[in-house]
Amino acid sequence: MVARHETHPGTGAAGPAEFRAAVESMNTAALRPEVFCEEMPAPQRIAPFSSALSADVTVDDEDLGTGRIILLHDPAGNDAWDGTFRCVAYARAEIDPELANDPMLAGVGWSWLTEALAAHGASYGAASGTVTCVATESFGGMAEDDSSAQIEVRASWTPIATDPEAGLDLAPHVEAWAELLCTAAGLPPVPEGVTAIPSRRGQRGS
Repeated sequence: MVARHETHPGTGAAGPAEFRAAVESMNTAALRPEVFCEEMPAPQRIAPFSSALSADVTVDDEDLGTGRIILLHDPAGNDAWDGTFRCVAYARAEIDPELANDPMLAGVGWSWLTEALAAHGASYGAASGTVTCVATESFGGMAEDDSSAQIEVRASWTPIATDPEAGLDLAPHVEAWAELLCTAAGLPPVPEGVTAIPSRRGQRGS
């Protein structure tokens, strides 16, 4: 198990069997060693049941990106979701300030998510979201501070079970979100055919 979950009240410890199984499947996501992932308290008012993970991308003790993914479940269904489950994800990373003014960057940032979902075999529908690029320049007494820029991706989608009899497997969705974090942070992709062996940093309390 790569992403170890710590129990917090109301974050998936209880609920319908279908929801508990979906949350448990999040535990099986295989994440890169640069991704430090743990469970966090989930919002309580968006849906009857929810569970959430947070993650930081760290290389040589330097934090390059951060994010979270929330699983929402409403047994009664939700017309806006077109289903009973919904993934809500957030990713933020530092980027080269020169890239912040690239008009193509927002579209590229969104493609990082959709391509990651496809690469991990995460079936989904009703995707929506935003990509924000912000550049910061310092003036006056802070003029000597370096320029900085960030890209921020906010997205939601409805996960679809590829095998209805087996139930909803959230591992591919968590893995795709983690890949989005790594891509936004500028990490090179893992070569095809090579499996990233998680380090201890990828497991809370290991």
